[in-house]
This record gives sequence, C-alpha cells and structure tokens, in this order.
Amino acid sequence: MRFIAPVRTVHAGPNRKYFGSSRGITWYNFISDQYSGFHGVVVPGTLRDSIFVLEGLLEQQTGLNPTEIMTDTAGSSDLIFGLFWLLGYQFSPRLADAGASVFWRVDKDADYGVLNDLARNTANTRKIEQHWDDMMRMAGSLTLGKIRASVAIRSLLSSDRPSGLTQAIIEAGKINKTLYLLNYIDDEDYRRRILTQLNRGESRHAVARAICHGQKGEIRKRYQDGQEEQLGALGLVTNAVVLWNTIYIQAALDHLRNEGETINEEDEVRLSPLRHAHINMLGHYTFTLAEQITKGQLRPLKQAEETDEWPL
Repeated sequence: MRFIAPVRTVHAGPNRKYFGSSRGITWYNFISDQYSGFHGVVVPGTLRDSIFVLEGLLEQQTGLNPTEIMTDTAGSSDLIFGLFWLLGYQFSPRLADAGASVFWRVDKDADYGVLNDLARNTANTRKIEQHWDDMMRMAGSLTLGKIRASVAIRSLLSSDRPSGLTQAIIEAGKINKTLYLLNYIDDEDYRRRILTQLNRGESRHAVARAICHGQKGEIRKRYQDGQEEQLGALGLVTNAVVLWNTIYIQAALDHLRNEGETINEEDEVRLSPLRHAHINMLGHYTFTLAEQITKGQLRPLKQAEETDEWPL
C-alpha cells in the first residue's frame, strides 16, 4: 500500500506515479491464507518489493508458521528464488511474462525430451559448490536474525560486479526458478491459488483504505517509529474487522442450518470476511444537549490545571 507523507521526513521518497508532487511511503504487508495480517514493513518511497519479501517470513512474531510467500511479478528475481530455496521456503510469484522466462538446465548434455529446445541455458553448479560454505553461513545468519534480510539483499546487490557468493545464490535461484516455472505452467490450480491469495491482499488493502480515512489517509508521522506504529495500528484494526466478520459469518451460517437451510459448499468457500460496507467507519454523533445548554447557557469553563493538557 502507498501513502503520501506530506510532512518533512527523511523516511519518505518521491514517485510521481503514486505520490504526485509529494513524497510518500510504501507499507509492504503480509497476509495469511485466512485473511489475517501477520507482518508489515514500512519502506520510504517505492523501493523494489523483492528487497523486503523475505522479512515477512523471518521477522514476523505471530503464532503462524508460514512456509510459502506469494507475490506479484515485482517481487521476483533469481536472487530471491535462491535465498528462499536456501532457507527452505517456497517462493511463488505470479509471473506476468512466464512465457518469456528463461529455463535453465543442470547438465548441458542431458536429454530433457520436449524441453530440450526450451532449456538451452546451463546453470553454473560449479559456482554453487565453490561458495557452498558461504551460502550456509548466509542462511544461518538470516535464520538466527544476525542480519536483516533487506540489508543482506542490498549488500549482495550493492556492486555492479556481483561477488562470488551473490553469483552462487543466483545460480541456485535459476535452478529453483526453473522447477517453479515447470510447476506454475503445468498446474492451473496452482496458478489460480496464487491469484486468489493476491486478490485477498488487494481486498484487504481496500478495507485498510476505508479505515484509514482521517487526514486524507496520509501518514503524517516524521520518524520511522511513528510511521510503523500508525500502520501497525491500522493492521490491528483491519485484523479486528476480519475477526468480527468471521465470527458473525459463522453465526449466520449456524443459524441458517438450524433453520433447516442447506448451505452449498461452493457458496460457503466464496464467503469473505473482508466485506465492510456494514461497518461504520466514521463513528456516531449524539446531539443530546445538557439542560443548561438548551436554556442558552454556556458549558462550564475548564480549570487552569485541566487546560494544561489541551493540545495546541
């Protein structure tokens, strides 16, 4: 999600497409297949998604144990495929240009049958062997939290001439991406499952937008901690909406079944706890007046010690 940050802050960046003439931030957030949000990263501007995609798995602090991340094409690269494989996770991006993707083989002389013409490029497995120990150290550092994933990825990509370790992870990623592509192209249900999860994310963003309506939906905190707190609170309230809807959807289903109604399974699986038209996002206002006000009198004035806490 993108938010304009109209205040002067170093933790925001320009992007005319999303922020116009202002600066802004991106809230890179993660949701489970049960619609709940379990982690979020506040990013200045619109840095590449792939830099932060691993942090949803490595830094989340919920009771969930996610093993697979689904993203759009922007979060994809050979390096990310390699790091996911190295850490034992499944990376499942929706590839907009799957037909133009490069397929890699391990053995240049092997006969892959109908795939021979498709996989003409050979991955450098020798590079992986040479840097295997360094790859294991990198995986251990990420798993133990000795280094943040975004910092590690930026470091690996910091030079125009990639290090041997970077090249080795990329070579591993080429192999892993090829295996993923074969499955992605062959399995229609798999592609549909990825698209369904991405649609859940877009629908959750729509709920968050409806909730975050105050001050034009802009983030006005100057420092990163404040931005994270504000967007963390937004995630919490969005989760509360998901929980509320889930409880009442189940109550409605139980009531209908008790009344003898038949609930089709195809209809039930399409129910979403992200509907929010029935939720009052603006609050309620009361116009009940105290008796002295109805008689034209003023409200009691605040005492001096009370006004000290008034906002300026």
